[in-house]
Amino acid sequence: MSIRVCIPKESREGERRVALVPEVVKRLRAMDLSVTVESGAGEGAGYGDEDYVAAGADIEQDGSKLLAAANLLLTVNPLPAEQMAALPQGCVLIGFMNPYSDPSRFATLQGKQVSAFSMELIPRISRAQAMDALSSQASIAGYKAVLIASTLLGKFFPMLTTAAGTVRPSKVLIIGAGVAGLQAIATAKRLGAVVEGYDVRAAVKDQVESLGAKFVDIDIKAEGSGGYARELTAEEKAQQQAILARHVAAADVVVTTAAIPGRPSPKIITADMVAGMKGGSVIVDLAAEGGGNCELTEAGKT
Repeated sequence: MSIRVCIPKESREGERRVALVPEVVKRLRAMDLSVTVESGAGEGAGYGDEDYVAAGADIEQDGSKLLAAANLLLTVNPLPAEQMAALPQGCVLIGFMNPYSDPSRFATLQGKQVSAFSMELIPRISRAQAMDALSSQASIAGYKAVLIASTLLGKFFPMLTTAAGTVRPSKVLIIGAGVAGLQAIATAKRLGAVVEGYDVRAAVKDQVESLGAKFVDIDIKAEGSGGYARELTAEEKAQQQAILARHVAAADVVVTTAAIPGRPSPKIITADMVAGMKGGSVIVDLAAEGGGNCELTEAGKT
């Protein structure tokens, strides 16, 4: 009997991604694996049930039956508690699981002897690069954040010279120069903006400048493990905010991407800093799900 790979429809509100696309279904079928997809799972990503059937997958209308039959379950977002409880004994679960937020959730999986592989915990090393889904999604988020900001901002990103005069380019500040931040910098530069990048890790200065942006140096060194930043002390936070306030006030767009694994998102932009920004300015907070880098951020709200 072949291993049954199952792909449920994502239950998170607004989610359009799917864990497996038809092209990969073909590869799994060539390996003699059975693939079952919940009906409608790929619609948000542009894949209909017929696309999965053509690739060799079966379609299951009942999500509960799909979970009960899974030997290997692939997901994008963490499973709700009721779906975790419905998994069969000895199942393998792979997906983003937000493992630090509430570890007690995994007691159910442990009781069922479910082997869970959290995509967030894949190490950032060359050997694991092909499996680094977190970085690939972060890159997309950084790109999209700048496009959203450019749409909401009431002025052009590039400098434009017309018969009526010259429009000066927008100023963009990117806070956090990880994968998402570097992609945001590159995208803003391609759109013609004047870009500044900031990160507490001095090691990324060359990367920021290689993309054509100016690095905001606050003289705080906060290198952490695994390529991430450590949490700042109270004194360092005060120094950071005092200097960043000037750059935030001068920016037309601010994109924040700072995150610390296992901890709430650091508060970098205060309410007073927002009050000092120009009218019509835009902040896109990519750290909203972890509490946000801006004091005024509310996840899912504009």
